[in-house]
Amino acid sequence: MTKPDVLAVAKLHPFYLQALETLYTVHDRTHVTDPAAFAQLAPRILGVAGTGEASVPRSLLAQVTNAKVVSVFGVGYDGVDVPAAIEHGIPVTHTPDVLTDDVADLAMGLVLSVGRSIAQADQFVRAGQWPNGPMPLTRKVSGARMGIVGLGRIGKAIAQRASGFGMSIAYTARSEKRDVGFKYYSSAAKLAANVDFLVVITPGGAGTKHLINAEVLKALGPRGFLINVARGSVVDEEALIAALQNSTIAGAGLDVFAHEPNVPQALWSMRNVVLTPHMASATTETRQAMADLAFANMQAGISGQPLRTPVPECAAMLNK
Repeated sequence: MTKPDVLAVAKLHPFYLQALETLYTVHDRTHVTDPAAFAQLAPRILGVAGTGEASVPRSLLAQVTNAKVVSVFGVGYDGVDVPAAIEHGIPVTHTPDVLTDDVADLAMGLVLSVGRSIAQADQFVRAGQWPNGPMPLTRKVSGARMGIVGLGRIGKAIAQRASGFGMSIAYTARSEKRDVGFKYYSSAAKLAANVDFLVVITPGGAGTKHLINAEVLKALGPRGFLINVARGSVVDEEALIAALQNSTIAGAGLDVFAHEPNVPQALWSMRNVVLTPHMASATTETRQAMADLAFANMQAGISGQPLRTPVPECAAMLNK
């Protein structure tokens, strides 16, 4: 029996790909590698599988006229044209919640790493520099002030961890959240001016592009650290490089970048920066949970069953 056809619009994690291949014929980026063949294939596509960085534009959605679902392996979906998907009656799903703990853990790890210079200390010992004298003093983390840009599921999990270090918590978001008990600031710049560690965990997309700009970095100040576990687009990378080079801020811990996987030499050549390769949710346990959820969403969409985790815009559409 012929398996239903699914289009992968990005290189899929093996856990997700292997699950899909048990039930479906997966066409790997055929729309890019062989557009002519895809034109013939497109009407047979019943599901679109992507990642948090994948592009699913209006033009592609218009071709897959019989698709039942776009299932994103990731919590972010800013590369998907959700309004166009809704117009075409194709719901979009993602994988929230299952990666919350891992992302919050890494965010806190970057706070500790940049504050206490852990990565630099490792290099210091490995280079045999310790016998020549001690490292420069670092920054105390416990009791410091943390500002969180975006207080959704992951932002709240970061706040919980920071509270364990006796840190005071403040935040900015699209609107004030009355039930959290943290101080609210109406803008990222106002928040930055009143914290020591500014942690960015807001969704990507046009609405947040370069939200963290030169003005915000100046407000953060020469003793402040920026942590970005959101999207590279949220931070003006050129402004950040200038702020680091000019000591406008003290340092940065970055898991995401503007043009991944390409990271500017200016960033990886500076000692006051800690870099990780977009690995916040990259544990075996969480990747498996993400794959299971993305696969369940794909199955539900194609079979006409209730979706497990539609994105908020589509949840509203489905509830009408």
